Amino acid sequence: MSARPVPFSLAAQCILHVDSLFLEPHLDGGALRYRQVSLPVSHSGRTTDSDEETKSIDLLNLTPETDVEVLINQIVFEEPLISENKKDTLRGMIYKLMEKIDNKDSQRFYLFKILRAHILPLTNCAFNKSGSKFITGSYDRTCRVWDTLSGEELLTLDGHKNVVYAIAFNNPFGDKIVTGSFDKTARLWDANTGQCLHTLKGHHTEIVCVAFNIQGTHVATGSMDNTAKLWDVDTGQQIASLEGHSAEIVSLNFNTDGDKILTGSFDNTAKVRVLSYGQCLHTLAGHRGEISSTQFDFTGDYCITGSIDRTCKLWDVNNGQCMETLRGHTDEVLDVCFNTTGNRLVTASADCTARVYNVMTGACISILIGHEGEISKVQFSPNGYKIITASSDRTCRLWSVETGECLQVLEGHSDEIFSCAFNYEGDTVITGSKDNTCRIWKDNFFTPAEEEDQYSG
Repeated sequence: MSARPVPFSLAAQCILHVDSLFLEPHLDGGALRYRQVSLPVSHSGRTTDSDEETKSIDLLNLTPETDVEVLINQIVFEEPLISENKKDTLRGMIYKLMEKIDNKDSQRFYLFKILRAHILPLTNCAFNKSGSKFITGSYDRTCRVWDTLSGEELLTLDGHKNVVYAIAFNNPFGDKIVTGSFDKTARLWDANTGQCLHTLKGHHTEIVCVAFNIQGTHVATGSMDNTAKLWDVDTGQQIASLEGHSAEIVSLNFNTDGDKILTGSFDNTAKVRVLSYGQCLHTLAGHRGEISSTQFDFTGDYCITGSIDRTCKLWDVNNGQCMETLRGHTDEVLDVCFNTTGNRLVTASADCTARVYNVMTGACISILIGHEGEISKVQFSPNGYKIITASSDRTCRLWSVETGECLQVLEGHSDEIFSCAFNYEGDTVITGSKDNTCRIWKDNFFTPAEEEDQYSG
C-alpha cells in the first residue's frame, strides 16, 4: 500500500507517531497512537511542506524488552534521513513509546461517568480514533454524539424512521458518521455539525452492519436482504450491489488497502470480493452453521470467520483456502478479533468463555474463564497485552492475553452488556448495556489536565 505521509514542518526532527494503518495530512502530527507502529521522519532544506521527504519505519515488533541501542543503530544504518546526531532524540522517543506499550500491571480502570443515553434500548456504541468522541445508536431511531471527557451530548442525528442498529465513524478521520437502520436506509452525517449529507437507499430490508474503508472514500452496508452495497462517500451514489449470498449478511469488513471487502452470512459462508470490479474472489465455505462475525488481519493476507457451529476458521485471502479450524468452544462463537500485529486472535462464545489462539500455530494459548453469561463482544487493547470482554452477566472483564488471568471486573450495569471498546490510547473504555446507559471508564494514570491538553491540540 502506498501511504500518504503527513507533511511535518519540523526540519530534520524525528516524530514518533503510532498510527493505525497509514498517515493522512489532517491527522495531528506527533501524537502517539497504536495499531501499526511507524516512525515518520522529516527532513527538508527548503521552505515548503510539499518538498519534504517522509519515511515510515515499521516497529511492529517493539516490546518493553527490545534492546533500544541495537534498534537505534539499525534505524540509523537503514534510514539516511536520520543522522548520527539525532540518536538521542530517537532514543527518547523510543523509550516513550515503550512506556506507552508496556504491559502496565498497575493499570486499573475506574468508573468515570454514567450516561443515560437514550429513552429506548441502545444498539451499539463506537469511539472516534482519538477517543475524544463516541456515538450511540438506539431503538429510539436516533444516533447521538457524545464528548467523552465531559459526558455532554454534542449532537442528535435524527431522521431514521426505525431502529438505528449499526453505526461507525470514518476513522481515522472522524469527521463523518454512517448509520444503518431497520428502515432499510443508511445515512451519512457530518460528525461536527450533525448535517445529514446523504441518505443511502436501495436495500429491501433491515440494514444490520456498516463499515467505512480506512481511506474514507467508500462505505459498505449489509442487509437482511442477502446483499451488501458499496457507496461513494462524497456523492452518496451506489457503486455496486454485492450479491451471491443466499441468506442475511450480518458482518462486513474492508481490508487495510481498501481494495477488498469481506462479508459474512447466515448461509454459512463468507465471501471476499475485489472492489475494483465487484466480483467475488473467493467463497469461504466450510462452516456447518451461520457466520456470526468476520475480520481481516491488518496485512489483509488473512481473515477469520466465527460461526454458531462453535468454531472459528482462519483463511488465506489470496487463495481462499482454510488454514486452520480453531475448536474448543462448546457453544456458538459470537465474536472474533485479531490483535493489531496479527499474531494472536481471540474468540468469544455463548459458552461464557473466550479463547486466545496463536495465529501461526493454531494453538490455544489461554482460555478466559469467569463470566457467568454469554460473551457477545471481545477486543484487544491497543498494545495487545489485554483483552476486554462484554457479557450478558452484566459485567465486562479485562484479561491478560498470555496467561488468561482476569485482571479486573467492570461492574455496575443492571442489564446485559452488548458493547465494549478501548480508545486508541488504551486509557479509556466504553461499555454499552441494555440498561440504556453507557459507562465511561478511565484508567488510574488519567488526569483531567492531561486529557484537556491532548484534545485541545
